[in-house]
Amino acid sequence: MSVLYRKYRPKTFSEVVGQENIVKTITNAIKQGRISHAYLFYGPRGCGKTTLARLIAKALNCQKRKEGSFEPCNECISCFEINEGNAIDLIEIDAASNRGIDEIRDLKEGISVVPVKSKYKVYIIDEAHQLTKEASNALLKTLEEPPKYAVFILCTTEYGKIIPTIASRCQQFEFKKLTVPEIVKKLEFICKKEQRKCQKEALELIAKKSEGAIRDAESFLNKVFTLEDKEIKKDGVKEILGIVGTESLSKLVDLIAKKDEKEAIAFVNEINQSGFDIETFIREFNSYLRNLLLIKVNPEIFNDNEIFTKEEEKALLAQREFFSESQLVEILKIFIDVQNQIKWQYIPILPLELGVIDSINVLKR
Repeated sequence: MSVLYRKYRPKTFSEVVGQENIVKTITNAIKQGRISHAYLFYGPRGCGKTTLARLIAKALNCQKRKEGSFEPCNECISCFEINEGNAIDLIEIDAASNRGIDEIRDLKEGISVVPVKSKYKVYIIDEAHQLTKEASNALLKTLEEPPKYAVFILCTTEYGKIIPTIASRCQQFEFKKLTVPEIVKKLEFICKKEQRKCQKEALELIAKKSEGAIRDAESFLNKVFTLEDKEIKKDGVKEILGIVGTESLSKLVDLIAKKDEKEAIAFVNEINQSGFDIETFIREFNSYLRNLLLIKVNPEIFNDNEIFTKEEEKALLAQREFFSESQLVEILKIFIDVQNQIKWQYIPILPLELGVIDSINVLKR
């Protein structure tokens, strides 16, 4: 099976998941012929920055795109070469491994040469924040007086590390993490294309684990497809990807709410003996407690639900009544401390056991 995130990488702007405002702004600019010479895309990893950068390159150099339109045809030689990753006038630089002054000097020398086949020579600089200070200053000189046929697209996960003088010369777009429904919709599309049956609850688990990164979600789905031959179900996804699942997280919260030390300690030991990674469990448990605190602070958060699965929503709504806001804050601080301690403990389960007892004592006061 081919890698899903490559196979289903958007080939048109209409296929891009999320980032609607950014896509609309850029496609309007392409339609009107108002192209910036430099763009800065910043935001979390795996949310579509380099994908959109390639789409811009494809649209600008598409040989069949009509005036007043923005979608690339995906049929001409230029579109074909970009789709295949061998377009000579699309230069992609990974600043994580090519971050020095020599690479930028090569770029400056190459930019003086007009495009070989295309209207525009497009430079995509990924992880642009990793350029050295000297390389950044050299790039700045190029951005100040670029030739008309050159377009630069800088992509970064760390906006704060881009020097302000470079950022000021770019049209800037902030990319957001994708929501669970957005990711699930894309995964459902892939499952349909791959002719695989998948429970929606299973896809929601994958979407949650990806933490807003569509690329990660597609990679997780690829792993599940490889190891699961039949219908993709929630339990199979939990086992394959090592996901705790809402049931276990919710059960521990219930036991703490009931102040049942005996059962709560027995339960965390059952989790430990099942072979599940305790560090992963506590990380997901803290995320669950955070969501519970959010619900307590703002019950209306479900009115525009883009964070929770239906299963989580049901559990959190039921449990918010068992705790005060101050109790949840104190319990969350206890388990954050537990998460920090587990990394260094010879007996990893011990900090979790103590955290359970301490959190129950908070409720007994």
